[in-house]
Amino acid sequence: MTAETSQTLDRGLRVLKLLADTDHGLTVTELSHKLGVNRTVVYRLLATLEQHALVRRDLGGRARVGLGVLRLGRQVHPLVREAAMPALRSLAEDIGATAHLTLVDGAEALAVAVVEPSWTDYHVAYRAGFRHPLDRGAAGKAILAARQQRADDPGYTLTHGELEAGACGAAAPLLGVTGVEGSVGVVMLSEVVPERVGARVMDAAREVAEALR
Repeated sequence: MTAETSQTLDRGLRVLKLLADTDHGLTVTELSHKLGVNRTVVYRLLATLEQHALVRRDLGGRARVGLGVLRLGRQVHPLVREAAMPALRSLAEDIGATAHLTLVDGAEALAVAVVEPSWTDYHVAYRAGFRHPLDRGAAGKAILAARQQRADDPGYTLTHGELEAGACGAAAPLLGVTGVEGSVGVVMLSEVVPERVGARVMDAAREVAEALR
């Protein structure tokens, strides 16, 4: 801690991070041990966070992340979208295919930014807000591949006809971005993904990751 920072705010943010990392919540005693402070301090922190709906406590007294966090989280997507747009535009124009940024939303993949090429006669229509299971389509499968592999660069994923008949996709995961799990990819009407697309998608994913760091 420095003179310019708030110890109370720091502790409150640490509480939120601890709760976000668990599915079953934490008791006051558990939070006290993890934070290295007494139970009275934890009670005060939880009471304040509850007032803002950032924390809730169940009938058993375990603290969990509250619904107020969702309201804050909704504002993240526009910021992420804005940061990703230059790389997505370049990717769409270069490949001549619809480019997208997809983020994890629970058990689903959610397209938060989409850019269509300006010069093609036809391309796949793809809209922001489109959802699909993580285990279907290149965007979701690229994210799952990154979860399973410990390597710094898990490469890219190709799929064909999994979300739309006659359409194929290529996607690469975002790597090294704290708090963001997602992928960058393209979807096109083609029987085969051209060889250069995989490398180009990986480059775009790296560009987006750099913009978000």
